[in-house]
Amino acid sequence: MLAYIVRRLLLILPTLFGIMVINFAIVQAAPGGPVERMIAEIRGTAVDATARITGGQSEQVQAGRSFDAAGGDVTSRYRGARGLPPELILDLEKQFGFDKPPLERFAQMIGNYIMFDFGESFFRNQRVVDLVLDKMPVSISLGLWTTLLVYLISIPLGIRKAVRDGSAFDIWTSGVVIVGYAIPGFLFAILLVVLFAGGSFLDWFPLRGLTSSNWADMSWPDRIVDYFWHLALPISAMVIGGFASLTMLTKNSFLEEINKQYVMTARAKGLTENRVLYGHVFRNAMLIVVAGFPSAFIGVLFTGALLIEVIFSLDGLGLLGFEAAINRDYPIMFGTLYFFTLLGLLLNLLGDLMYVVIDPRIDFESREV
Repeated sequence: MLAYIVRRLLLILPTLFGIMVINFAIVQAAPGGPVERMIAEIRGTAVDATARITGGQSEQVQAGRSFDAAGGDVTSRYRGARGLPPELILDLEKQFGFDKPPLERFAQMIGNYIMFDFGESFFRNQRVVDLVLDKMPVSISLGLWTTLLVYLISIPLGIRKAVRDGSAFDIWTSGVVIVGYAIPGFLFAILLVVLFAGGSFLDWFPLRGLTSSNWADMSWPDRIVDYFWHLALPISAMVIGGFASLTMLTKNSFLEEINKQYVMTARAKGLTENRVLYGHVFRNAMLIVVAGFPSAFIGVLFTGALLIEVIFSLDGLGLLGFEAAINRDYPIMFGTLYFFTLLGLLLNLLGDLMYVVIDPRIDFESREV
């Protein structure tokens, strides 16, 4: 097992490097960038705003052109830069590091990231680490409680549906599961806002933030109540979109194991139904479900909560990443990509190790990585 863990850890390095290379290349090829955004802010226009220049104006700009060390026209590189002082464009390039070739910028970025130095945001005047730490409580709260509730609901429900397959209970709970499949989490979130957060009916729950403004002045019991009061609606919206697939996975896993020969043998020996289900079937059926907990958590934590954060005004990592992509804030984009990709790869390894914890008969040493 130790050799397998070492191989997997070594495999993380080229995987992480490849992901960073691909994303860096995509961003370089994509239109727009921080320089264009600053030019648009200076002009007071959108990034993609362009204007047709008349002949006289064109001659004036031509006379004011400046060229970089490679002989390239500085002002023609960026949309909306015509007419701006070329020295300003060069200063912006230097400010954002675009005065260096892409390969040099990528090598410098990776060197800093290896030391977990993610730099400072282009437009927020804060370190990327500080921004992530500031948004982390929201995302951890949503991800942790959602994942726990999804598992606590789906596993017992899936087992019950498998045991009573074809019964009235299985049929009407399947209807609930179908609704969970059919309704996206963000639409259910809007429905909850309309019904319970002052939309058109009741005003029982808050619609902004993770805690109340006077949270620091509350007693600890009141703080706990206030915390879950704010989380009730967003977590409900995320759970409705997550429990359906896990419920059916649990049911199908149990049904597959229940129909195997060893289960019939165990029943023939006179074992009780609970002993058969939870002493024999559970370990095999729950292998794929329980072992997938780390990857499920990382998925909910960093990719599944963007629209929920927007609807309920929760300033978390999903919203941070979305705004960074829109604003071309590369330090946040690549810093969070590097850290959370590394975290995801480590959690995938943890998921494999959980297979062994659940079923010690599994031996990864005999597998090729």
